[in-house]
Amino acid sequence: MRYLFLFITFCSFSQEVFSPITPRKEFKPLKIERTLKADGYLDESEWSNAPSTALDFQVEPFQGNKASFSSQVKMLYNQQFLYVAAILKDTIGKNGYRAPNLKRDYQFVENDLFGIAIDGFNDKRNALVLQSNAYGAQRDLLAFDDRQFDIDWDGLYRVRTHRSDSSWVAEFAIPWQTLRYPKTDGTKAQDWGINFFRVRRASNELAVWSPHPRSMSPLRMEYAGKLNGIIPPPPTATNIRFIPYLLQVSGNSQGTEIGNSITDQFKAGGEIKWVVSPTSVVDFTFNTDFAQADVDLQVNNISRFSVFFPERRQFFLENASLFSSGLAPVNEVIGGSMYIQPFFSRTIGLDANVNPIAITAGSRFVYRSEKRNLGGIFMRQGEGDGDPYANFFVGRYSENFGKQNRIGILATSKSSPTSVQSTGAVDAFIRFNDKFSFNGMGTITQDSQSGDQGLAEYTQFLYNTNFLSAYWTQTLVSKNYNPAMGFVSRRDILSNSQGFEFNVRGNWLPSFIRNWGPGIYTEVYHSLTTGKIIEQRALSGPLWFELQNGGILGGYVEASVQNLEDTFSPVGIDIKPGSYSYFRKGFFLASDPSAKYSGSTEYGWGGFFNGTLQNVNTKFRLAPIPHVNLGLSWNWNKFENMGAARETKEVNLLILETRLAINPRLQLIGFYQKNSTDNLNSYNVRLSWEYQPLSYVYLVFNSLNYQGTDSTQQKQQSFLAKLSYLKQF
Repeated sequence: MRYLFLFITFCSFSQEVFSPITPRKEFKPLKIERTLKADGYLDESEWSNAPSTALDFQVEPFQGNKASFSSQVKMLYNQQFLYVAAILKDTIGKNGYRAPNLKRDYQFVENDLFGIAIDGFNDKRNALVLQSNAYGAQRDLLAFDDRQFDIDWDGLYRVRTHRSDSSWVAEFAIPWQTLRYPKTDGTKAQDWGINFFRVRRASNELAVWSPHPRSMSPLRMEYAGKLNGIIPPPPTATNIRFIPYLLQVSGNSQGTEIGNSITDQFKAGGEIKWVVSPTSVVDFTFNTDFAQADVDLQVNNISRFSVFFPERRQFFLENASLFSSGLAPVNEVIGGSMYIQPFFSRTIGLDANVNPIAITAGSRFVYRSEKRNLGGIFMRQGEGDGDPYANFFVGRYSENFGKQNRIGILATSKSSPTSVQSTGAVDAFIRFNDKFSFNGMGTITQDSQSGDQGLAEYTQFLYNTNFLSAYWTQTLVSKNYNPAMGFVSRRDILSNSQGFEFNVRGNWLPSFIRNWGPGIYTEVYHSLTTGKIIEQRALSGPLWFELQNGGILGGYVEASVQNLEDTFSPVGIDIKPGSYSYFRKGFFLASDPSAKYSGSTEYGWGGFFNGTLQNVNTKFRLAPIPHVNLGLSWNWNKFENMGAARETKEVNLLILETRLAINPRLQLIGFYQKNSTDNLNSYNVRLSWEYQPLSYVYLVFNSLNYQGTDSTQQKQQSFLAKLSYLKQF
């Protein structure tokens, strides 16, 4: 083992983590008088005189090398807009740029893209991030300490692109109202933090302006350069967005459980966003509607953990990172399997069966500064879950200290005529250095109706360098811990999870392999009530390779011990209490995710409790052009000789997704899901037209057929038309 560590260290030493360069790189934009048209052609004379800089530092695949292709950035500004232009040289040809689809907030790893990370307060912690792929599709987010991300924040800006055989060009026009920076009278120059980055997907290369290590992202703003001498205008007296909507919904239901009904409803409502100051934002919502939100994807859960379904509703996604104190897995293997979220917004406006409950009105306040963050949400929910109404409140405060450390508190309260359910939490994040960090929380719950009180806590240490990632996570959740406005994946447990994985690179590897990533991950769960071990897992991936094109080739082995104290019934198969030990093996194959034809397959086989299990997870995508995207995923599980009845059972889940786009602003999206577990068939078809920035027309058709608990079919269908309009004051 000692020689393995020495070998890995030797292979990776030349590309270790480094400190931010000093002095910081600097770039000064040019002020102009007239307004430019952002069309991707850069044919105005002002662009000829604009200062430029180059993205010449390669992060991937060879940290520190010069970027393989020229990438020039120019910047201008006037009293209305900050303009950024990127001229990105390439030899792949105008039809070779990678963009599997044109949806907003696309996957980072799948596209040719250019991005800007702006730290308007120059605090070296936070970033407002705007990106475009080669076809003008937008991706934007807010980043905090390169650790928390509001990936569904939608900024108001315009970007257009132009493609040729020798380069592609992205031209941004960013209104000052979208940006956040210190108050000014419009005469004094400011210095901001900024970085630019480019992904050239054909060679899977990341190049940046201001250098940072490979183990970090371009959003680590302590490594950013400096935008100096910029003179932004003073904030407008009324920086207010008003987004009213009109909605028409028609629906019908047929079934012994859901009843027989025909509905026809007209609804009006909207949202108001008031930027009180560069650090404070207030949102109001009334007759809140999420009818156009993406549908949840079906899951056949065969684990002993509750499934975490992500939030998809836009109002709750914005500024979600401020309120998201809690534990979640870092990725599929790093960090363990536990979720402990004292606040989870899907508890608002949805009943226990994920059916919508009307939200009468609500508000949100957010304050962010270099020293502290403060936020609050209040929502009034209509009749549902057996109550005539319910009020929801969440408050959050965090104090920043040191370079990138934070301590915070969070409180939630759900009140109805029958009960008040409260949660309190204290959390902390400490970044000891560029490689090592700590994250922890303690939280309690109380129910006024039952009198129950519960406790949960976690401690997590993360270590991350260019060649080694390691973690240790400890959690405790009492039996009565019940966050009425939160989520926890498992109760009555004391767990330890630890693991490590390497990122080994070197010329000795075959040319088509970028890195070898062997790893070992373990989890142990005790019953907090009895102290007995109830689950143990050890997973090892000794042969795990990332390919140069972004594909993956890997194999794994897994050993499990399950001690059931109660009957466990995955997909309807009853497994009696007892002790079960088994061993499983599997492999995973994935092709280049940016290619016109891409896919992945995972196949696992071996024991499962007292029987055997084979499972397949397969995904395939056809994207001949960015305007056409067809995706298919298939999950297959075959249980043999399982449970008390020694059953053999096959379960299939099929998901088909289509996306047809005229351009990034006019798209037709369709989902079809078929699950054999409950004979579910569902359709969701949505036409989305962004007829002007952040103003939409939606036409949506939904159909859901499934088998109820009484074995009869339940049918629901609905059609809606929605119009929203953004007015900026």
